Amino acid sequence: MRIRKMNCFVKVLTFGWATAISLAPFGIYIREHRLQNQRTINHETIHWKQQEEMLYLGFYLWYFLEFLIRIPIHGRRAYKNIGFEREAKAMETTTGYARERTTWAWFKFLVLTS
Repeated sequence: MRIRKMNCFVKVLTFGWATAISLAPFGIYIREHRLQNQRTINHETIHWKQQEEMLYLGFYLWYFLEFLIRIPIHGRRAYKNIGFEREAKAMETTTGYARERTTWAWFKFLVLTS
């Protein structure tokens, strides 16, 4: 896992809205002003682990499908209610969580009603 400064390609890929993004197996890309932010690094490292356990492609497919399912339920908050995002957000301030988390830990954050 390599942490890199976000480049133009990644900015275009994310339509310029992302502060950081994990693109396993290529690296974690973070905007320059957040490169030293440990909370952002922790958040993206959790996503990295999620991507590895879902064998990369599985992560991206699940993420997209869950987003589509959550749009009618949560509207603009659909993104924040994706199980992967809920785990990363809840645990981003816990030092060492990404290293110690159990496999499929994101699954307990997969709740359709919040």
